[in-house]
Amino acid sequence: NVDKLELTKPLKTRSSRAAFMAVFIRGEGGGGPAPPPDAQPSESETAMWEEVNQVLMEAQVILEDLQTYRGAGEEIRQAIQNPNVECVQEKAWSAVVPLVAKLKTFYEFTQKLESSLQCLLKVLTSSGSTPTQHLESKQALARQFAHILHFTLRFDELKMTNPAIQNDFSYYRRTISRMRINNLSSDSGNEVNNELANRMSLFYATATPMLKTLSDATSKFVSDNTQVPIENTTDCLSTMACVCKVMLETPEYRSRFTSEETVLFCLRVMVGVIILYDHVHPAGAFVKTSNIDMKGCIRVLKEQPPSSVEGLLNALRYTTKHLNDETTSKQIKMLLQ
Repeated sequence: NVDKLELTKPLKTRSSRAAFMAVFIRGEGGGGPAPPPDAQPSESETAMWEEVNQVLMEAQVILEDLQTYRGAGEEIRQAIQNPNVECVQEKAWSAVVPLVAKLKTFYEFTQKLESSLQCLLKVLTSSGSTPTQHLESKQALARQFAHILHFTLRFDELKMTNPAIQNDFSYYRRTISRMRINNLSSDSGNEVNNELANRMSLFYATATPMLKTLSDATSKFVSDNTQVPIENTTDCLSTMACVCKVMLETPEYRSRFTSEETVLFCLRVMVGVIILYDHVHPAGAFVKTSNIDMKGCIRVLKEQPPSSVEGLLNALRYTTKHLNDETTSKQIKMLLQ
């Protein structure tokens, strides 16, 4: 477990501090830029780094698409109010079909994200090195892991504040169902089949769908790789949570953040690793013996402007597994009320 002392020791741990700075502070922004000079992948890591980098570049495009997703609310309202006016129905359908194609792309991207996460976990939890040593020696990959978490939290923040997504998809499903009953062709060329539509419905009905996907993928990684001690995974996650917390609460580090987006990057990564830890560790993140200082992490979140962190606090409230356990202190529960 990394504590504040380890991060602020002089001389001896200067390389550790440089590693943390490279992974977290230089990790600002979205996806896919080349790593800084001190976070280059080694020769053996290059193939994986390039593969994950492609996924991160796609993630950035998805965030941009989601950010500009406006929905077909008005067209759908008109169609519901004028059920017998053919041109109004056609207009709504024409508006919804390309939007559902986007939603399908977002959903299908989760498989690539899962695969990238599990590849990175395999490297970052391998035996023979401590989590801190992995962060130092595999900076480029640790940085990509942080980028995946940043994307995940950002995606869920945007999705949570956009009711048009579920409204559009519900309308699409109702219309397709009606067309099938009346033996009409949808002519959309890329109709979402029933099985996929069911899976997409479950995905978008979840408050934080990407986080749930990553939590499930991390749990699956642990259960599929029984030869890797579970502590390797939980120690890696708790170390990253602690690094983020210390970065955010220590003026020496905080002063080096170049923008508000860097602060948000760090906050999202911190919340992401806490949630993954809570799903993977048998006792969770909130128990007294947890390697994560949950009170400290929540305090850091609450010190930020409320509008910036409400989505992150909601993620802790609704996507964690052990918050409501009896072993969670009343103080922590009250902090998250």
